[in-house]
Amino acid sequence: MTDEPLPPEELAARLAEVYLLVGPLYRRVLRKVELGEAVEGVGAGVRAVLDMLRLGGPMTVPQMGRAQALSRQFVQRMVNDAAERGFVEAIPNPAHRRSSLIRLTDAGRGAIEAVIAREHVLLGQIGGGDLTQADVDACVKVLSRMLDALSDVDVD
Repeated sequence: MTDEPLPPEELAARLAEVYLLVGPLYRRVLRKVELGEAVEGVGAGVRAVLDMLRLGGPMTVPQMGRAQALSRQFVQRMVNDAAERGFVEAIPNPAHRRSSLIRLTDAGRGAIEAVIAREHVLLGQIGGGDLTQADVDACVKVLSRMLDALSDVDVD
């Protein structure tokens, strides 16, 4: 193993390996979140909305869609589901009369905090205790670069 940058051909092959892992990982995470839905009442789509609002504060549906590379229509369905459960509410948007801001309610904050607490217990068991800060930093760096490289892909 070396700290030298990979030539483009080798980099492409190695990043293709990452893409092949990300798909199954994503689908398994979704299934795990959905298994927890019985506990917290939060599916994967609603979970994403609640977490965005927890981290970023009130947002419009189009802002959430852009942030997660999801269609506005899908995000709207998830917001509607969250609103029906009392997890979010629409408030006036001073910057745009027709596009309300969506914000967490106390019930929504409690729901997402419960989901995150359960996830942290599960995630803390990964790696058998041998993953280092450098390992995780490298993973985040690579995945962030891959995501940035696809920033021109529009979902709508």
